[in-house]
Amino acid sequence: MTPVLVFDIETIPDVAGLRAAWGLGADQSDAQVAEEAFARRRERTGGSDFLPLHMHRVVAVACLLRDERGIQVRCLGQADEPEAKIVQQFYRLIDRFTPQLVSWNGGGFDLQVLHYRGLVNSVQASRYWDQGDDDRDFRYNNYLGRYHARHLDLMDVLALYNGRANAPLDELAKLCGFPGKLGMDGSQVWPAWQQGQIEDIRAYCETDVANTWLLYCRFQLLRGQWSPERYQEEVAMTRSVLSDAAAAGQGHWREFVDAWPAA
Repeated sequence: MTPVLVFDIETIPDVAGLRAAWGLGADQSDAQVAEEAFARRRERTGGSDFLPLHMHRVVAVACLLRDERGIQVRCLGQADEPEAKIVQQFYRLIDRFTPQLVSWNGGGFDLQVLHYRGLVNSVQASRYWDQGDDDRDFRYNNYLGRYHARHLDLMDVLALYNGRANAPLDELAKLCGFPGKLGMDGSQVWPAWQQGQIEDIRAYCETDVANTWLLYCRFQLLRGQWSPERYQEEVAMTRSVLSDAAAAGQGHWREFVDAWPAA
């Protein structure tokens, strides 16, 4: 079987980058630098303080890998590892497995951030960037083409590439009977980081990939790639794996399973 790699990232403001590129005060704290950057963005955009993608620093990359061995889900690296190592590990997974990539808004956020942070951190990602130079099969089906199949951005595809029709992951997951987001959303990552809650951020990132995977399973049923029996098997396997993780003491998976109706 072709391995499936569902991924999600969490980011914070690149404070060092903001100091270097925007000339923000070296005598300010990280929180002050970030707040000044947010204020500049609100002034420029008329309300939104969302920073440009190249000014995001990756602090977590969660992956769910489904291959012939079963399902594995975790954040890459350790909580205290540098951004460069975490980003490099993501691309090494692609080098190793050449998987089907699956994301929710990965084509509108996650992959672009990973591109910029890979460049900033001198990361190598030859398989991901191949457009047919090394493998002829990648000429017309690669990870970079918006309408190519090696990366499936579920949000983009379900909206027929129309941003006005995009649905939030949390709401669509709950509509389908899955847990959705639990206790945190993207807007809370920076405050949580400032409070030293990196493990909570990593846990939140992992539950996002679980929700995305379950929606991918439903999508495979929708488009006839999986039979109802195959769909039920994949969902049951997911519940079993996450229940085992919960039993092993991983509290976020206990919360996730408890919020997931059995029917």
